[in-house]
Amino acid sequence: MEFNHSTIMDFAAKVEYSAEGIVSKRVLQKEKGNVSLFAFDKDQQLSEHSAPFDALIQVLDGKAKIMIDGKPYELTTGQSIIMPANIPHAVYAVEKFKMLLTMIKSD
Repeated sequence: MEFNHSTIMDFAAKVEYSAEGIVSKRVLQKEKGNVSLFAFDKDQQLSEHSAPFDALIQVLDGKAKIMIDGKPYELTTGQSIIMPANIPHAVYAVEKFKMLLTMIKSD
């Protein structure tokens, strides 16, 4: 279920943490890409993978380690990073964290 348009939202408040889990909610999905919210409990991760999307991670709360092509980046609340399409990447929750993920298909 997508979120309503023309509505002011506090994305960090729209997704809750789950003990020892990862919660995701789709905000918007279109042919060329999508936007999703995630909440990771501490030590949860998305293992290394690649996708045909450029992806923007915006950390809404907490702290995460993002691996891009084998290089680690630590991000905290308010920071963002772009993961290029078709490059291996992974996400690890150093502590509980929430993120907004925007993915856009590459041509």
